[in-house]
Amino acid sequence: MSKKHFAQGVRVLSGLVLALILVLARNAAAAEMTISGAASLTDAFTELKTTFEKKHPGLTANVNFAASNPLLKQMQEGAPVDVFASADQATMDKAVASKVVDPATRKNFALNALVLIVPAGGKKPANLAELGKFSRIAVGNPESVPAGRYAREALTAARQWEPLQPKLIMGESVRQVLDYVARGEVDAGFVYATDALKQAGKVDVVLTASGHQPVLYPIAVALTGKNSKMGQAFLDYTLSPEGQAILARYGFSKP
Repeated sequence: MSKKHFAQGVRVLSGLVLALILVLARNAAAAEMTISGAASLTDAFTELKTTFEKKHPGLTANVNFAASNPLLKQMQEGAPVDVFASADQATMDKAVASKVVDPATRKNFALNALVLIVPAGGKKPANLAELGKFSRIAVGNPESVPAGRYAREALTAARQWEPLQPKLIMGESVRQVLDYVARGEVDAGFVYATDALKQAGKVDVVLTASGHQPVLYPIAVALTGKNSKMGQAFLDYTLSPEGQAILARYGFSKP
């Protein structure tokens, strides 16, 4: 081979290598994933996704927060999701039954607590039975909000669910209930301990509720998206010491 042909071959090969690098870089820059998480995970998962993106340059992790049941319905209707985290086991059970998540990837990653709160400086009931003296009590809608189901279980155990029906104000998410109490629009409300921590200056925690299932959060790789590889990577990161430390800063504990 002549020097001229060799040089031409080198230039062609270099051009192909450069083109391949540009294509790979463009694909990396365009890589996206979607994380759907229960509303109570908003702050913790926002930080988790930011630190996760830094570990995967070029990746854009979109986050979607709402009550667990609406998130499940979105996936059932075809919304592209790569990882799903709910605030209760029942919703994840439905996700598995609907075949919108991979059951083999399902893990429990966080614990929370259900608490009764009142506006800062407001009247505090000594127990759940004294809620009957209040006019407006906010709870998440049990049909769609896990915190509402936990509250219903706690109030049922205390024999207060039925007597309190005329006084209950239903919220579409635990964060909406928190806002109702923080703004003084209701006399009391049931939220997670992590939510109460977020508004520590505007609400007072009265008691930790009992008589309900553990507030145990599961996570799984979703099957409706196109980036299950990153879905698994985010799940693993959530369970890692670094991920657990971030969750702990927002009031969650290890399962």
